[in-house]
Amino acid sequence: MKNEQKGSYVLSQPHQPFFLLGVFNAIVMLLLFALAYKGIISLTLDTLTFHSYSLIFLLFNNVFTGFLFTTFPRFNQTEVIKKSYYTAIFYANFIGSLLFVIANFFSLYLTLAAMLTLFISQLFTVLKLKNIYANARVADKSDSFWILSASFIGLFGHLLFMGTLFFPALLPIAIALSFYLYATFLAFSVAQRMVPFFSHSFAPKNPNFVKFVFALFVAKSLFASLDIKIAEILIDVALASYLALEFHRWELKPFESPSILWVLHLALAWLPLAFLLSALSLLGELFLDTSFYYLNIHLLAIGFLTTILIGFGTRVTLGHSGQPPHGDAVATKIFLFIQLVVLGRFLFSLNVAFGWGLNFLFDISFTLWLVLFLFWGARYFKTLAFGVKI
Repeated sequence: MKNEQKGSYVLSQPHQPFFLLGVFNAIVMLLLFALAYKGIISLTLDTLTFHSYSLIFLLFNNVFTGFLFTTFPRFNQTEVIKKSYYTAIFYANFIGSLLFVIANFFSLYLTLAAMLTLFISQLFTVLKLKNIYANARVADKSDSFWILSASFIGLFGHLLFMGTLFFPALLPIAIALSFYLYATFLAFSVAQRMVPFFSHSFAPKNPNFVKFVFALFVAKSLFASLDIKIAEILIDVALASYLALEFHRWELKPFESPSILWVLHLALAWLPLAFLLSALSLLGELFLDTSFYYLNIHLLAIGFLTTILIGFGTRVTLGHSGQPPHGDAVATKIFLFIQLVVLGRFLFSLNVAFGWGLNFLFDISFTLWLVLFLFWGARYFKTLAFGVKI
C-alpha cells in the first residue's frame, strides 16, 4: 500500500506532473534543436520553427498549465480541479510531446498529428480555466480576465504554428503572437498580481496598468511580425519606460528580501531591461547592417520568462509539499545561474552581430541551459515525484 501511494504521489497535485514534463521537455527539445542547428541530425521542421514551437508549447505551456491548475481556482475561490481532468490533460501532453520528438525524425504529417494532439489538450486546458472564471466567487476578476485572455491567444498562436507547416509565411506572425501575447503576457499577468502580494507592497493598484501593457504588447507583436523596426523600437522604449516606472512605484525592496522573493523581483526587472536592450539591438541592426540573432526575444525568454517560472516553480514546489517557501543556498545558486544562462546567450548574439568567429559560444549557451534544468530537476525531482522534503 505504501509503495502504491508513493507511485501515485506525482499525480496527487496538478503542478507536479506538469512541472516534471516541462523540465524534461526543456532538456530534450533544446538538445534536439542544438544537434539540428549544428547539422548533426535532421528534423522535419526547420530549426527556427522547431525551437520556437517546442519551447513555447512544450516547455512554457506545461509549466503554465501546472501553475494555473494549482492557483487559478484559488484566485477565483472555486473548487479545485478534479484529478481525473488534470491527469487526462497531462497524459495528452506527455503523448503529444513524445510523438512530437519521434515525428520530427520521420514525417511532417506525423509532426502535425503531434501538434494537433497538443492543441486539443491546450484547448481543454483553456476551457477549464474559462469555466473557473465563469464560476468565480470573487468581486474583482480583472487579473483572471487577462490570464484567460492570454490563454485564448495561445490557442490562436498554436493554430498559426500548425498553419506554418503548409504556409511558411505565417511563421513570423505565429512566433510574435505566441511569444509576446501568450507566453510573455501570460507570465506578466500572473507576476503583476502575485509579486506585489508576496512582497507586501502597499502601493495602490493602477487599474489601467495591464490594459496599457496589453495594448503595447499587441503593437509589439504586430510590428515584430511585419519587421517594421522603427515602430518596434518606439514600442520597446515605451514598454521599458512604463514598466520601469510602475515597478518602481511598487517599492519592492529586492535587496532587503530573501532569495525566494528577490528572484521574482529580478524577473520583473528583466522586463523593462529586455525591452530597452531590444530597442538598442534593433537600432544596431538598422545602422550597423547586421543581425543580433533574436537577442531581444532571448532576453525576455531567459531573463524574464525562465527566471519567473523557476522562481514561481520553486515556491510552488516547496509550498505545496508542506515545506516553507524558502530559498536555501542551493536554490539561490540556481536563481543566480539563470543569469549566467542569459549572459551566455547574450554573448552568442554579439558574436553573430560583430563576426567574432567564436562559434563555440553557441555550445556554451545551450550547455548552460541544459545544466540549469538538469540541476533544478535533480534538486526538486524527489519532492515533485514522491513528496520528499528537502
